[in-house]
Amino acid sequence: MKSKIISIFVLLFISINLIFSQAKKPSIMIVPMDNWMQENGFMTKINSMGEEISYPDYRKATLENSDLINVISKVGELMSERGFPTKDLEASLKSIEAQQAEDAMLSSKSGAETSESPIDRLKKVAKADIWMQVNWKVITKGPKKKVDFTIRGIDAYTNNQVATSSGTGEFAMGVEPVELLREAILANLDLFNGQLLSHFDDMFENGRVISFRIKVWDDWDYDLETEEFGNEELGILIEDWMGDNTVNNKFSTVDATESMMFFDQVRIPLFNEKGRAIDARRWGNGLRKYLKTEFEIESKLMSQGLGQVQLILGSK
Repeated sequence: MKSKIISIFVLLFISINLIFSQAKKPSIMIVPMDNWMQENGFMTKINSMGEEISYPDYRKATLENSDLINVISKVGELMSERGFPTKDLEASLKSIEAQQAEDAMLSSKSGAETSESPIDRLKKVAKADIWMQVNWKVITKGPKKKVDFTIRGIDAYTNNQVATSSGTGEFAMGVEPVELLREAILANLDLFNGQLLSHFDDMFENGRVISFRIKVWDDWDYDLETEEFGNEELGILIEDWMGDNTVNNKFSTVDATESMMFFDQVRIPLFNEKGRAIDARRWGNGLRKYLKTEFEIESKLMSQGLGQVQLILGSK
């Protein structure tokens, strides 16, 4: 009886550890690297604020290149087997089409326009913590083939690289390139995953990094140096709120004038009190509510991607 009770506790302890280890793993979306997209003719140019910028056309690539679908599927299997939740690229792209997000655009009162790139829209729809970028090249030697590969983990909120691995598989004959790639990545995956988990552990402890910008409408009667909303300037009151609502009071005031404030390295919690993931827009909405409730200041909240948010004071 005693041994059974001990066995039950051991199993319970293992189960709890497994649950927490899975909970701490970041969600992944697998995409091809830009250089693979360029080499295979899947880049497209989009006019953004009067400037032509090249972006990867993932929709075209997934429709026209079956190798890409197979690679994403195989790499996704490897990550899922190790407990990383994966986001589906094709499903996210279809969701964007359904929402007609490509046509979304906001205009300010002054006529200035703010638009989101296709990548920012995809990040907001997929809501993956990490973009796992994959590049591969098949090398042929007579009847034998091998695969060179590079994988990178990119924080979807900051666009910073947080993990990387590269390598070359062994020459083999009669094996599909996607299987050669799977074997080559598999041999180097533990180090890559360790880097991802180290980055995510840091976010659990110190918060997720975003950037936050405050502006005022030109026709607003007040500005960020106004002292009519309390005993301090409005900008100082906003900084106080930032300190109270960031993890360990971690943020950096990069610039501050009467009409603009810019905060970088803003550390926000990963989850709210209900256990829901927090992105920059959801977190910034807290400041919008605070200003309206405490000082009756109307404001308009706008976001780009997951990790950048802008609050314009004076009206919606």
